[in-house]
Amino acid sequence: MKPIALDAMGGDHAPQVTVEGALQAHKAGVPVLLVGDEARLRPLVQGALPIHHAPDFIAMTEHATEVRRRRESSIMVAMELLKRGEVEAVVSMGHTGATMAAALFVLGRVKGVERPALLVEFPSQKGRTFLLDGGANADCRPSFLVQFAAMGLAYAEASGVRGKVGLLSIGEEEGKGNALVLETYPLLKEAFKDRFYGNVEGRDIFLGTAEVVVTDGFTGNVVLKLAEGEARVLFGWIKESLSTGLLARIGGLLVRPALRRLYARVDPSSYGAMPLLGVEGTVFIGHGSADARAVKSALQRAHALVKAGLMDRVRASIQALHV
Repeated sequence: MKPIALDAMGGDHAPQVTVEGALQAHKAGVPVLLVGDEARLRPLVQGALPIHHAPDFIAMTEHATEVRRRRESSIMVAMELLKRGEVEAVVSMGHTGATMAAALFVLGRVKGVERPALLVEFPSQKGRTFLLDGGANADCRPSFLVQFAAMGLAYAEASGVRGKVGLLSIGEEEGKGNALVLETYPLLKEAFKDRFYGNVEGRDIFLGTAEVVVTDGFTGNVVLKLAEGEARVLFGWIKESLSTGLLARIGGLLVRPALRRLYARVDPSSYGAMPLLGVEGTVFIGHGSADARAVKSALQRAHALVKAGLMDRVRASIQALHV
């Protein structure tokens, strides 16, 4: 299998953290190609991983449109490698907007896709819930959400999950929701028939009521940030409660293994990055603040999804909408 290209210069703590994560993924059996400034990467790698030199990179504070004139930036070089078929996928923990812009500029969209979408993976009582859009499109048309549903189901199946699609709303009843929800509901019902669950509410994401949930990118990103923030606060409260008094500290020692297992289920680092679905190539985008574990997880996920034929599944699912 060809390697996964990692934008080694992308992220708040690059290249140290990205290289560390890449080395961990390499030891776990994932072929990785580092893309970035060879002079900075070579001392960190010490010959353990191949490097494709890119003299420039897009900083987190720069504007996403910079990619158009920065053809030698690490993210643009990585996308060009993917377009030429020299790598199987691209993973970046760098500038989200720049990565999306580079993917669209170099790779283009899958035929039949109006707008690519970011997929967010949440743990649920039944396993996993996949939500689209996680923030790529703040304003959406009903047709966008239908395409998000098709791509989300394709991704879920490539991940070993088969289920139904739900439409995020303020109530389960068919007549509830804003204009976008009301217009999208009949389109999803017609397109997916018995695989369309209907409306789902925010709590259903974690209950696993529907395996794939679609919404506009503005709402989806609010859901993502709310879930991440609540998890941090909740575990902070638990830690504080288990450190007040001798009995609490003793109890904390007893429950520590169980809490570690619980944290592993909700820790964003265990998922690593979000796939950008709808572009002509496998692209994963992670948090700029990602640690080495998140980089490793992202590379492993990209590797697994390529092996599962993600792109062919996405193309087939979108094509089925137009048959």
